[in-house]
Amino acid sequence: MSEIRGEIDDPFVVAEIENPIVEVDKLSLYYGDTQALYDVDLAIPEREVTAFIGPSGCGKSTLLRSLNRLNDLVESARIEGNVRVSGADIYAPDYDVIDLRRRVGMVFQKSNPFPKSIYENVAYGLRIAGENRSSVLDESVEKSLRAAALWDEVKDRLKDNALGLSGGQQQRLCIARTLAVEPEVVLMDEPCSALDPIATVRIEETISELKNDYTIVIVTHNLQQAARISDYTAFFYLGRLVEFNQTQQMFTQPHLKQTEDYVTGRFG
Repeated sequence: MSEIRGEIDDPFVVAEIENPIVEVDKLSLYYGDTQALYDVDLAIPEREVTAFIGPSGCGKSTLLRSLNRLNDLVESARIEGNVRVSGADIYAPDYDVIDLRRRVGMVFQKSNPFPKSIYENVAYGLRIAGENRSSVLDESVEKSLRAAALWDEVKDRLKDNALGLSGGQQQRLCIARTLAVEPEVVLMDEPCSALDPIATVRIEETISELKNDYTIVIVTHNLQQAARISDYTAFFYLGRLVEFNQTQQMFTQPHLKQTEDYVTGRFG
């Protein structure tokens, strides 16, 4: 496919979000001398699914990792601007990053269960926080596995090693592990990219259920997936937010030609 021609227009963010749970203001991010994000302004609605779409290298995963400060782990990374979660500046010097990563959980592209039992994978975050009461752990493990649509498949083998699960089950286990510490926001970086179509459907169904209780932000290269499961979509190109709106509007009547060209497959 051909590259997009011409300069990116000014961002045309038409969706006005009342009482957003995440607010990004003039966020620019650099890896050393390389700028990866340019003045991103974005408000993410609570208890909805927001999808980040755009070509590889456009900055969508970089922005996602900025929402729970995972970019702090990259020595050369530095940011300008602000990110607020529930009104609090998460880049303030005294902000508790450990608490942030509990409140804003992450599910990665490749499932990464620990080499422990299914039960201990889900209970891990609670144990780290000092919770060792069996009744509390049992309740949380079941609740989280049910929320991740995995309980019925594993309830009789909770002591089995999690590495024995299928790829799709492992990814849902990682979702359950994230949910166990009761986050407000769940970030998902291409959670279905390594899965077969059947496992992908299960993950998508899970995401659609989870938005009743959690705010979901998902990075995906799969435009059909974004159209199926998200309520809002943000389109990025060359580190800039090009357009942000309700998903149906974005895919049927985008405001910018760049967005139309991308969602119709004219470049990518």
